Amino acid sequence: MKLKNWGGALRKLAFPRSLRSQLLSRSLFILALLLLLIGTVQFVVMKNFLYSNQAETLLSQIRSLPKELLMNGNVFPARRVRDEAAAPAMPQPTQPADGSSSSESPGIPDQSWLPDTSGIGERGPFLFLPDTSLALISKDGEFISRSNESGLPAPQLSEEEYASILKQWENKKAVAYKIAQDHKGNEQLLVFRPAEGPWDWDRLIQMGIATAPLKAIALRQLSIFIILSLLALGGGLMLYLPVLRKTLNPLDRMVNTVEALDAGNLDRRFPSSLGQTEIDRLAKSFNGMLERLQTSFATEREAKEQMRRFIADASHELRTPLTSIHGFLEVLLRGAADKPEQLNAALNSMLGEAKRMKKLVEDLLMLAKLDRQPVVNRTETRLDTLVEEMEPHLRMLAGDRTVSFSLTPDFKSMVDCDKIKQVILNLFHNAVQHTDPTKGAITVSLTMPAKNLARLSVQDNGPGIPAEHLPHVFERFYRSEISRTRKQGGAGLGLSISQSIVQAHGGRIDVQSTAGTGATFWVELPVL
Repeated sequence: MKLKNWGGALRKLAFPRSLRSQLLSRSLFILALLLLLIGTVQFVVMKNFLYSNQAETLLSQIRSLPKELLMNGNVFPARRVRDEAAAPAMPQPTQPADGSSSSESPGIPDQSWLPDTSGIGERGPFLFLPDTSLALISKDGEFISRSNESGLPAPQLSEEEYASILKQWENKKAVAYKIAQDHKGNEQLLVFRPAEGPWDWDRLIQMGIATAPLKAIALRQLSIFIILSLLALGGGLMLYLPVLRKTLNPLDRMVNTVEALDAGNLDRRFPSSLGQTEIDRLAKSFNGMLERLQTSFATEREAKEQMRRFIADASHELRTPLTSIHGFLEVLLRGAADKPEQLNAALNSMLGEAKRMKKLVEDLLMLAKLDRQPVVNRTETRLDTLVEEMEPHLRMLAGDRTVSFSLTPDFKSMVDCDKIKQVILNLFHNAVQHTDPTKGAITVSLTMPAKNLARLSVQDNGPGIPAEHLPHVFERFYRSEISRTRKQGGAGLGLSISQSIVQAHGGRIDVQSTAGTGATFWVELPVL
């Protein structure tokens, strides 16, 4: 268990879950990598600069070397020995009779231009600069160190490397420098230059210097950079913590607001502008989500309330005919069945209540279908012809009321004829129920208020609908009367069914009314 706890603690330290800790650790990690990269590049550039500068210095020193240093040693004697061995024997000079020496003896070349080599082989290696090596290399590969004892030992490269360096000099391509190790393991920076002079054309001068001091300078600069980088990281950490805390403050406020929200408190909103683009977008998204949630909860509450009212109203509408039928049956069982007049009246009343209950059940089933998946079988139909077909039935339904039709021809639309007829019948029946049986007047009109739009209106001269009831007239089982027992009207489902049918056709249904002046129900449908 202890090992598990330690493992979990280490994982939390290595992989923090807090956004603030992650931003801080990742920012410091990236900054440390950048500083490390800059330090490495600086070290390489500084070292190359020091090496190039030192190489230029060594080349300048080579140009200022004395000729004696380049001629002293075993280089020139060896060459002279080879020259004398290859040359034919020369006659010895003769002494004149008067004892004087002649510089123009016959057969002997003038050697006055040759250097004084009387000390060749007697002097040891020449120490010209401390921590510096010098060597001479001939074309045939002969290597002579000029600083074996007092200076650094001269590193010796391969014959191929020397031949390549000489070839580059002959092609006027100077070699910048080379890095090599001597036999003691010391790393040296080597520069090369051909020797100048009438007899030194075939020699290459090699000068080297230890690279340890140069590396020490570069490492010292790198150490200073590392120390300054660590100080900068520490100072940046001190400054970054409050800035990070202030930057994440809007996010903390959003978290606190979200924690305070619940289903009954969805009216809180985040500020639309917090000074940060990403946080503002997040706040806008949260506000939109809260609005949708609030709308969903309100819709759910409204749906539950409607369902509660629907169940109560449906129960009431079904209970009323059932109670009536139950009462007539009790009367018949008590002896009214033996009286033909009472029997016929009871049976007729029960038949009416049964029809009413059947109509209610059919309306409920239709609403359920329309709510679930409205299906309409559309055909191209002239709306004026459709209304004219219903005119005899509507006039019979109106009784002694005055009915007038105002139809504009040539209105074609893709509709389900049976369902649109049901809408017209429901609206007309609603007007009949709310008008006087003898003084009532109903007008059915068909117009085109806008392009590609037909309006079918049913207007009556009844008592009208009060303004507070207008928003609810299409709700199921809604009645404007306070009392549940009405002398007129149905169950309150006709307008709800009409609204569902019109919406299934892509149309719109509405009402205009003022109390005391009648009401006008109209339906708008798209036309071809």
